[in-house]
Amino acid sequence: MIIDCHGHYTTAPAGLWEWRKLQLSSLKNSFTKPRISDQEIRDSLESAQLKIQGERGTNLTFFSPRAGSMEHHVGDEATSIAWSRECNDLIHRVCSLYPANFAPVCQLPQSTGVPPANCIPELERCVRELGFIGCNLNPDPSGGWWKEPPLTDRWWYPLYEKMVELDVPAMVHVSSSCNPAFHFTGAHYINADTTAFMQLVQGDLFKDFPTLRFVIPHGGGAVPYHWGRYRGLAQDMKKPLLKDHLLNNVYFDTCVYHKPGIELLLKVIPADNILFAAEVVGAVRGIDPETGQYYDDTRRYIDAIDWVSAADKQKIFEGNVRKVYPRFKAQVRGRTPGRGA
Repeated sequence: MIIDCHGHYTTAPAGLWEWRKLQLSSLKNSFTKPRISDQEIRDSLESAQLKIQGERGTNLTFFSPRAGSMEHHVGDEATSIAWSRECNDLIHRVCSLYPANFAPVCQLPQSTGVPPANCIPELERCVRELGFIGCNLNPDPSGGWWKEPPLTDRWWYPLYEKMVELDVPAMVHVSSSCNPAFHFTGAHYINADTTAFMQLVQGDLFKDFPTLRFVIPHGGGAVPYHWGRYRGLAQDMKKPLLKDHLLNNVYFDTCVYHKPGIELLLKVIPADNILFAAEVVGAVRGIDPETGQYYDDTRRYIDAIDWVSAADKQKIFEGNVRKVYPRFKAQVRGRTPGRGA
């Protein structure tokens, strides 16, 4: 089974975005629901994510609301709570219509300056009531201004305690950037992946939470490329070796859109810490003129690397995902992908 651990509902129906416009323009729309039919959901997926699953031979995607639209810096806490709830409810509907193709991951209702503990009710609702298997955690709800304490600060601890209790991991994923210096997918995302890792290097978070699990997306940002730098910095800080300090708790996905980048990731990071992902339909949607293939067809890159063993590829494509997301239970694939329930 090939499981993509990183997918967002980037093709959500127009009704969701119309609701969001009304919410932000009036701040009085929190008691209504977006008008979205099941057929609109099917139409939004069958020509996009489901079609691509079939074409590329992947089986199932962990699916969350569009990351760039989490927009934790917009409005206030009440705005974020209402928006997160609607987005998560829509993901639940998707996964109910297509249980063989998608498993749900939730958006947290974070807001700049608001304690992460306030996200716990929505996380519990999603996991306990709706069957979600993980969450996306934004280390910078300010949208590029980095106003929150680092991820190792006790500010975050109540949320981590709940994640450990529920046995769910977090993908560390920022949202859109309101800082004009940082393009959101080309700079802010990669900056955040790298920054989150460095924060973890500096701290001792996993001494307090030995079973807490984070997935750092987009191949870990700059981390694999500068692995020697981080090993050296950790050594200078008198930290343990990185494999002992972080790699029992921190994982990286394969959202890296060229084969040399995937090869570097697989050479530097142990196979036990790599989860397959493509983030389709995502930030990079075009065809690479050098290969004639889509940039985001990351399975193709892994399949073409002959020095990675079949056992390690099985870990990357499936085994590690099951380890990191224990609430995920594979469904019997008795229906044709894309047909729905």
